[in-house]
Amino acid sequence: MTRWMAVLLAVAAISGATPAFAQDVAAGPGRVVITIIPGGATFFTEASDNPQAPSFGNYDLGGAAAVHFNRFLAVEGEVSGAIGISQSLQLGALNVDDKSPHLLNYRGNLVVSLPTGRSVVPYVTGGVGGLTLFDRPALAIDDGETFLTGNLGGGLNWYAGRWGLRGDYRFITVQSKDDAPAFFGQETRYGHRVYGGVLLNIGQ
Repeated sequence: MTRWMAVLLAVAAISGATPAFAQDVAAGPGRVVITIIPGGATFFTEASDNPQAPSFGNYDLGGAAAVHFNRFLAVEGEVSGAIGISQSLQLGALNVDDKSPHLLNYRGNLVVSLPTGRSVVPYVTGGVGGLTLFDRPALAIDDGETFLTGNLGGGLNWYAGRWGLRGDYRFITVQSKDDAPAFFGQETRYGHRVYGGVLLNIGQ
């Protein structure tokens, strides 16, 4: 009899503790959310009025940190590198097999989330920043150049307590500069960026 009473008390204690544990790891963002970006892609479309400015794609990685003011609004700072990869580049009448130039992106964004009360939280985001184009002599890019950029997009965050996953899409615009290389920057360029990230939830 005593043994059965001990079992019943143990079950009751575990049942009572379960809701409290579920509250401790409730899904959703904390005060600060870090995003680690191990992989993604950035693709720029060709400049329609410049045959020396072809479309190209780069491998993307980086990180971001978002500070949440409430369930709806956050500001996020991000730094990412778009690493050049070997590909076929159509330079006017020439087809060149070479690596695209490396890029460094840094931007600040406003993030508006839709609280769902669930672990999956959709969001829209947009902001401004800069893009640094590194030299690539094979493509007549002899010096680094920095451009003003804008971005607009959205995605989904999935939270599992202290960590989570993220999928993100951005439409990118890069402001032109008259003295930029013909390959990139003399005309306004448009691009698309997608990535998958790992979330670290801090201050939940």
